[in-house]
Amino acid sequence: MKAGKDMTKLLGVDYGEARTGLARSDALGLYAVGIGHIKSYRMDRTAAEIVRTAKENGIERIVIGKPVNMNGTCGEKVEKVTELARLIGELSDIPVDFYDERMTTMSAHKILSESGIRAKNRREVVDSLAAELILQGYMDKIRNQT
Repeated sequence: MKAGKDMTKLLGVDYGEARTGLARSDALGLYAVGIGHIKSYRMDRTAAEIVRTAKENGIERIVIGKPVNMNGTCGEKVEKVTELARLIGELSDIPVDFYDERMTTMSAHKILSESGIRAKNRREVVDSLAAELILQGYMDKIRNQT
C-alpha cells in the first residue's frame, strides 16, 4: 500500500452464499467504510457485481476475507472464496488478496448488539460491517509492516 495522497484504493469483501458484504477504504487509506451488500445466491453474479462496484469506486486492490477454521485449517468455505477470486480475476485485472477473517462476522454481531441494534435489524448491516472489519484488519496489518 502506498502512503500519502496516492493511497491504494481497496475494496473489502465478506463473501456469503446469500449476502456478500462490501467495504472500501477512505480517501486517506486509514479506515474501512461499509458500502452495503450484494444479495445473490450465484457466485458468478456476485463476482460480476464486485467487479462493477470496484470499477465504479476506482478500486486498485480487492481484499476477500478468507474463512479459515479456528484450528487454522482450510475447509470448503476457503475453496469457495478461492473460486470467487478466480472469477473476479477472469472479469478484471484488479489484484485480489486474502485476509484471515476468523471471527469477523461474530465480532460484527457483537458490535451491533452492543450498539443496541435489534437482532432482526442486523441482517441488513452485519455483512457490510464484517467486510469493514476484514478490510480494516488488512489495512492495519499492511500499515504495521511498513
